[in-house]
This record gives sequence, C-alpha cells and structure tokens, in this order.
Amino acid sequence: MSVELDSQIEDFTATATSGQTVKLTELRGKNVALYFYPKDNTPGCTTQGQDFRDLNEEFSAAQTVIFGVSRDSLRTHENFKAKQGFPFELISDSDETLCQLFDVIKMKQMYGKQYEGIERSTFLIDKEGVLRREWRKVKVPGHVQEVLEASKELI
Repeated sequence: MSVELDSQIEDFTATATSGQTVKLTELRGKNVALYFYPKDNTPGCTTQGQDFRDLNEEFSAAQTVIFGVSRDSLRTHENFKAKQGFPFELISDSDETLCQLFDVIKMKQMYGKQYEGIERSTFLIDKEGVLRREWRKVKVPGHVQEVLEASKELI
C-alpha cells in the first residue's frame, strides 16, 4: 500500500539523527518535505542535501521541515550530516518501512548489474498530514528550488 496524492499519510515513527524520533502526527501544523535518496556521501546525494541545506532558512520561512531519508545507518547519517553541515535531520530507514510506504524501492542498474535501490523522490506533506506534491525520478539540478516554491504555495 503506497501513498496517494491528496490523501492522508498514515502516521509513522522513524529514527533520525540527533537522537530524534520522528512521528508524523507530531509534525502537524508544519509542512514536511521528505526527500528519499540512494546513499550518503555519494555525489548526487551530497549535492541534493547541500541544496536543501542552502535553502533551509527559506523552507523554515515557508513553515516546512525537511527530512532526508535513506537506508543508511544512523552512524553513517550522523557523519554525513556533520560533514555537510545539514541543519535538518536524516532518517535511517534500514528496514525500508518508509521506502515501502512511499513506494521508492525500484529495480536499478549499475555497471550492467541489476539491484534494488531507492529511486530519488521527494514528497511534500501539508500541515494536516495530506500528501500535496510528489516528485519521482528526481534530477538534482533545480529540484530543491521547485520543492521550495511548492512549499510556499502551502502557506
């Protein structure tokens, strides 16, 4: 069962950096940008995180909190977050609960080998917990600006 546009997202609890537990219902009153990315410390994922970092104040002004999500461990996340100076938390989804909820695990190919991995995707959830926008098969350049503009429309 995956999420659908303009529908209520079922509540979830996830483990994030800084010892935080993220519970969707506790974020009511704020928009939530969840961005799923394949792996910490890889070029595209680093650039995407830096773009969110660089626009973080504007997201805050648009009453939107950002969470990066991948299957990496919390330890790897903490290092990645510290190294890049991310002002937002990274969620460790090693059991793929959120990945399955948002249907982002896809067959991918690298060096001629097929494997299951996270398809770069972003989901914008409004203050009531309703999915308002989704971006799948994301290309990094210009993407974060697009998410910011959509966030501003929800104010």
